Amino acid sequence: MKFFGRTMVAAAALAVLSLGAGPAAAVDLTMYYPVAVGGPVTKIVDDMVARFEKENPDIKVTAVYAGNYTDTMTKAMTAMKGGQPPQLSVLLSTDVFTLMDENAIVPMDDLVTDKSWFKEFYPAFMANGQIGGKTWSIPFQRSTIVMYWNKDAFKEAGLDPEKAPATWDEMAAMAKKLVKKDASGNTVRWGVEIPTTGYAYWMLQALAIENGQKMMNEPGTEVYLTAPKTVAALDYWVGLSRKDDVMPKGSIDWATLRTDFLEGKTAIMWHTTGNLTAVKNGAKFNFGVAMLPAKERRGSPTGGGNFYIFKSATPEQQKAAVKFIHWMTTPERAAEWSIKTGYAAVSPAAYKTKAMDDYAKGFPAATVARDQLEYAVPELSVHENGRIYKFVGDAVQAAVTGSQSPKDALASAQQQSDRVLRAYK
Repeated sequence: MKFFGRTMVAAAALAVLSLGAGPAAAVDLTMYYPVAVGGPVTKIVDDMVARFEKENPDIKVTAVYAGNYTDTMTKAMTAMKGGQPPQLSVLLSTDVFTLMDENAIVPMDDLVTDKSWFKEFYPAFMANGQIGGKTWSIPFQRSTIVMYWNKDAFKEAGLDPEKAPATWDEMAAMAKKLVKKDASGNTVRWGVEIPTTGYAYWMLQALAIENGQKMMNEPGTEVYLTAPKTVAALDYWVGLSRKDDVMPKGSIDWATLRTDFLEGKTAIMWHTTGNLTAVKNGAKFNFGVAMLPAKERRGSPTGGGNFYIFKSATPEQQKAAVKFIHWMTTPERAAEWSIKTGYAAVSPAAYKTKAMDDYAKGFPAATVARDQLEYAVPELSVHENGRIYKFVGDAVQAAVTGSQSPKDALASAQQQSDRVLRAYK
């Protein structure tokens, strides 16, 4: 890519302008969107929508907060089958196969003539949405998993507060020093916490990648849950609690982990970069953000949501939706969204804006998720995604609670997944 800044914006605008002058009458759009992180995300979305409407008085956007990603997908599908679907939605980038199978969405290629717009985004964020030579979605609230650490706790434990663990072995060793007990022997601070609910498949995929194992094939018809390196990844995860005693036994809740970290109940947490601004605003201690540690290699799956346009929208609504999506993802607004939430900005040009450049100079943690894209892989995405995620999540729960060994739990999940995915081969 040889151009950034205003030149890039102008080129992107051509993709939208090529649609024509726009509808003469007011166009109503309904957009469902999820929130899976801390902070005033709904207020940020409402503010951005209001500004778009002010600049585009011929388009009315009703932004509907629909819960977490799973809730939002369920509500969008229910509305579609009930005959009143939204015209666009922010859904997981990995929902693409399910949306295609349901004949719910339209490729972006059919709505723009200048496809150079697609090249402005990070390829790692486009990967999940480009299937069969078509672009089915546009990146918006995107992320990688990052490691947050409490520098004050590190210093208290005699560790270098400026050095995060770079390998699995280092993390386990440092976590042992970071565990803190009270006079009665009760643990008041754990060394590390990795969430086991909500997005367990995401965390397992990160560990598998770091151990050198892919989790799925590109057509979305196979998962590799019983591969030895996937099993070893879950073994390590479970071992942090049951062997090393540096992580709580049993479930660790996605939704409350950020609070645990901010309250000093864990010295290290793995979580989405989408929580970065909430952590920055809430931490009463010095903290750092680092790429995830390596076993065979560094790595994280990408994550987060993309914009989709529904096939049932009228041609005028689809054109208006493209205009809105373009407006929301311009470099300046992608930078604004990243600064206000912590999500990674979706294009290189966003990081070259003055606002983002100034912000990153004062807060270098803002670029960790972007830098980790060099090692990132597409998030687990297959047909019947929701069911496969549940199988994997159930396996992780069974392993961390001790009701099954990691090997047996993953074997069960693999068997269930194979049965579901067989129809798509």
